[in-house]
Amino acid sequence: MGLFTKSTPAAPATPAAPQGADRADTPAVSGAAAVAAPPARSSIPVPVAAPVPAQSERQVYLQQMKLRIHQQLVERLDMQNLKSLPPEVVRGEVRILIRELCQSEKGLINSVDQERLMDDVMDETFGLGPLEGLLKDGAISDILVNRYDRIYVERRGRLELSDARFRDNAHLRQIIDRIVGRIGRRIDEISPMVDARLADGSRVNAIIPPLALDGPAMSIRRFGAKPLQLEDLIRHGAFPAAVMDFLAAAVQARCNVLISGGTGSGKTTLLNCLSRYVPTDERVITIEDAAELQLQQPHVVRLETRPPNTEGKGEVSQRDLVKNCLRMRPDRIIIGEVRGGEALDMLQAMNTGHEGSMTTIHANSTRDALARLEVMIAMAGYDIPMRALRQQVSSAVQVIVQSRRLPGGRRKVVNVSEITGMEGEQIQMHDLFTYEQTGVDVDGHATGRFLATGIRPKSADRIENRGIRLPSDLFMRRYID
Repeated sequence: MGLFTKSTPAAPATPAAPQGADRADTPAVSGAAAVAAPPARSSIPVPVAAPVPAQSERQVYLQQMKLRIHQQLVERLDMQNLKSLPPEVVRGEVRILIRELCQSEKGLINSVDQERLMDDVMDETFGLGPLEGLLKDGAISDILVNRYDRIYVERRGRLELSDARFRDNAHLRQIIDRIVGRIGRRIDEISPMVDARLADGSRVNAIIPPLALDGPAMSIRRFGAKPLQLEDLIRHGAFPAAVMDFLAAAVQARCNVLISGGTGSGKTTLLNCLSRYVPTDERVITIEDAAELQLQQPHVVRLETRPPNTEGKGEVSQRDLVKNCLRMRPDRIIIGEVRGGEALDMLQAMNTGHEGSMTTIHANSTRDALARLEVMIAMAGYDIPMRALRQQVSSAVQVIVQSRRLPGGRRKVVNVSEITGMEGEQIQMHDLFTYEQTGVDVDGHATGRFLATGIRPKSADRIENRGIRLPSDLFMRRYID
């Protein structure tokens, strides 16, 4: 065939026993579960952990066959020849060989199982093994690998246990190494934690023993191949059109925007959507720990931090990148997330001509976001008087958007606030739009309505001076459908 060595296929290897197979499949009972049951009069149900589903004999048989075929495939591949051929040619020839190996198996296997087995071996050879099927499901937003045989997914805001599983811890570790190696990073006992990304921009975090006690663990935050637009968020109920009109105008008018929220609340998605309104003739520089932004402008330079090497040298932090990008003539600077001393450099950039910059921050409310920003500025190591620090914040940031993941898994913008300046020692801020939750529906999803507070923002004059006209009743106090 040209791609493979001329040696005859080796005898099928006996599959090794799965690592960790001597462990019981039943999850350990936590201390909380050992407490006596509540009185019979309580109407609150007690959550019960779902056991790990056991594999059927057929599944075990197919798993062992897949392992044998994959081992034979690796033994027969001529890696030097593979590197010189186009990827589509390699995939086609390898699939033909897999079909031959499947047909040479003595076991009973129908055509449906054979096709599925061939797909699994292809995924194992060229992709991410058991994760490939989950990554192809557009409804999945998060993939959470707790251990090799327990993989959870978030589908439409709900967490559920997946049928996918790895063979053992060694198999899971092999896939983690493959992900990390593709972007030039490493994970080992010296550096047992890593942030990475997939080819489609999905964000990956992995952690291995000795820090992960039950074996390697991994979290994947999915990002769709087609970035969401603000219209998509409106259709999903994240916020009404009136909020979009104001945020779009604020971005076009070069207001500095801070997006706040908890983990998984949709901060990065909202930041991507707002970037659509950055004019195409402006130079944008993005700075991230792990690249995940999907900006929709042609004039973008993307920068990414670098962790230290095995000797503890060569680290490039977000703060280093912020300082460097100021020499790259940016019109706007977008930082994926501020979490340290780079907050000070970001504020200085916002106050020195780089208006229209945006970033995200972890906080529970818009007021908490300002408090966290003060703490991170203090982490820069400078003894700045509190009043001077707050003046920097109040003059740099104009709009704060708070996103939240509500009961049932839906993400919504719950506050759009504006900073108006200082009064004494305090930063003054008021809400322009809020979301009031009124309860939950029969499916457990939060219900509520959006409210325009009736306050005309200070930035409205700035927006109109840019030639942007907003509806006259946009800020009138009312509930918004």
